[in-house]
Amino acid sequence: MRSYLLLMLLLCAGIFSVDAQQITSPDKNLVLNFELKDNGVPTYSLTYKKKDVIKTSKLGIETKDVPSFLNGFTITDTQKNTFDETWQPVWGEQKNIRNNYNELLVTLTQKAEKDRFIRIRFRLFNDGLGFRYEFPSQKNLNYFIIKEEHTQFALAGDHKAFWLPGDFDTQEYSTVTSNLSEVRGKMKAAVTPNVSQTTFSPTGLQTPLMMKSKDGLYINIHEAALVDYSCMSLNLDDKNFVLESFLTPDAIGDKGYMQAPTQTPWRTVIVSDKAGDILMSKLVYNLNEPTKFKDVSWIKPIKYVGVWWEMITGKSTWAYTDLENVQLGVTDYSKTKPNGKHGANTQHVKEYIDFAAKNGIDAVLVEGWNQGWEDWFGKTKDYVFDFVTPYPDFDVKELHRYAESKGVKIIMHHETSGSVRNYERHLDTAYKFMVENGYNAVKSGYVGQIIPRGEHHYGQWLVNHYLYAITKAADYKIMVNAHEAIRPTGLARTYPNLIGNEAARGTEYESFGGNNPDHTTILPFTRLIGGPMDYTPGIFQTKINAYNPDNNSFVHTTLTKQLALYVTMYSPLQMAADLPETYNKFYDAFQFIKDVAVDWDESYVLEAEPGDYITIARKAKGKNEWFVGSVTDENARTAVVKFDYLPKGKTYEAIIYADGKDASYDKNPQSYTIRKMKVTSKTVLKQAVAPGGGFAISVK
Repeated sequence: MRSYLLLMLLLCAGIFSVDAQQITSPDKNLVLNFELKDNGVPTYSLTYKKKDVIKTSKLGIETKDVPSFLNGFTITDTQKNTFDETWQPVWGEQKNIRNNYNELLVTLTQKAEKDRFIRIRFRLFNDGLGFRYEFPSQKNLNYFIIKEEHTQFALAGDHKAFWLPGDFDTQEYSTVTSNLSEVRGKMKAAVTPNVSQTTFSPTGLQTPLMMKSKDGLYINIHEAALVDYSCMSLNLDDKNFVLESFLTPDAIGDKGYMQAPTQTPWRTVIVSDKAGDILMSKLVYNLNEPTKFKDVSWIKPIKYVGVWWEMITGKSTWAYTDLENVQLGVTDYSKTKPNGKHGANTQHVKEYIDFAAKNGIDAVLVEGWNQGWEDWFGKTKDYVFDFVTPYPDFDVKELHRYAESKGVKIIMHHETSGSVRNYERHLDTAYKFMVENGYNAVKSGYVGQIIPRGEHHYGQWLVNHYLYAITKAADYKIMVNAHEAIRPTGLARTYPNLIGNEAARGTEYESFGGNNPDHTTILPFTRLIGGPMDYTPGIFQTKINAYNPDNNSFVHTTLTKQLALYVTMYSPLQMAADLPETYNKFYDAFQFIKDVAVDWDESYVLEAEPGDYITIARKAKGKNEWFVGSVTDENARTAVVKFDYLPKGKTYEAIIYADGKDASYDKNPQSYTIRKMKVTSKTVLKQAVAPGGGFAISVK
């Protein structure tokens, strides 16, 4: 009787309710609460060590053609589960990844809609939360169109944020650091020109969105496993500090075409009171499925050089001629006059192959090898490239023979110019051509407005295309490095032949006016949360007019910061982006690029603060070799490097590539020193870092 009375009292007090559910993370630091509010509106909240991360926030999806999934729900079932596994990625920052979470699966039924039901699945890890909407197969739900997703993230205050303007077509903006309350006032200046861009709101933001609360919490909001759905941006209510999902529309304004059974991508919230925990989080990967491939032996991390930077700087050209109007299959290039600056010619590519072979570099990227570059851009041209027809000065067969004789691969380049329809038309033929000519990796590009016209880079149609290109490539055992595509959401776990992405402002912008000195102290906290970036580091000649007198841009880093990026900007695909003749002038510094690994057993964040500095140490895959990289913003500092990850009782030699005493990114970027010292697990090194500088250490 007493138990019954106590239960009734709890129900009356609202302390215990069938409409409220709670789970904690395995380490008990995170607590998720789910509850139905008035009129059956689903809500959730999240705390970390009793601090608010996400205050009570609404969940729901508005539909166009059937009643919406916003309210009128009752909880008709709940299930709780615990999961713990350790898996090994094909490539990555660490050999073993633990996937440990507590799960809550809530079934919500709309009685007024003939018992139509959906499920919301929450997974709570020690480093954060993932949740998604699921639409099971059922009698009263088949096809539906999404008008908007209304997932909220109600923040606890006016956080410091590291943000990009919300855009359906590009992430190639400089990150703005400000309080959320300042976003509206800074938005106009933040939206810098781009070849394809579509902003949507004066307070629209992109993910991954990195924030820091005034009480010391680091919070990152993103999504995982983006498949057959539109990319999520965030719209900020800057009075109440509530972020709400905002999906990319298609050409007619719809935001998703769904067929049950189906589900949305995961919405992710990574949180910690330590900045380094954000960098080390594998939550986004853990929310993706294991690899779809039975055989992954053909997927290999790559270090490469390429015929690329010389075109970016304007020293060379992609185009073979100076014509302004060409038609594939009609223009006879054998009768045209070469412009004399075409980079992708047989002899020049052989020079890159020789350099790669001499220095133990795996591959050479060649851009501008195929016909059509004379009028490829800005014309919304459908039949722009065929991906198989070379210019007269590019001998495919001879270069295949020559590269193979040197033990070097050539990386294919497929620029689509946004003409996705044309690319899909040629995809099988292009991949077969690659296999026949010894190419096993491709850099694809999506510069410009999308064809079909009216579609956006980040809409459902393009999301499906990018995955189609990756899975089709796998049929031919080809690895993909996609530029201007959707920012990654951990899909490389499932499809590990996706070895690189751009989807952010990369090194090329150092030739277009420059990146801010703090740029690479932010990207690992934002863009890299979902997957590696082909950032193309390694620029030693920081004054661009050394290559092109008409270009007065300069690289906003010191030379040794460029070395550090090979460690701090993780990627299994790392380019030594400068020209061979420049590396030969700084060959002692180039030694680090030769030595540094591209695949790792372990990674350790030694110091980190978004926007200020990052110091990371990594152990090379299968070797007793460690590499350290440290980068800073425009402010000089002293980094503290511990070596306590080294095996105890052993002495190692460390080679330190550091800024010179007079170095700075803007006045003396090429000042550097190289020194050796003995280190053990007890060594603590204090290393000066120049403004806009960095250092790199190899330990053997």
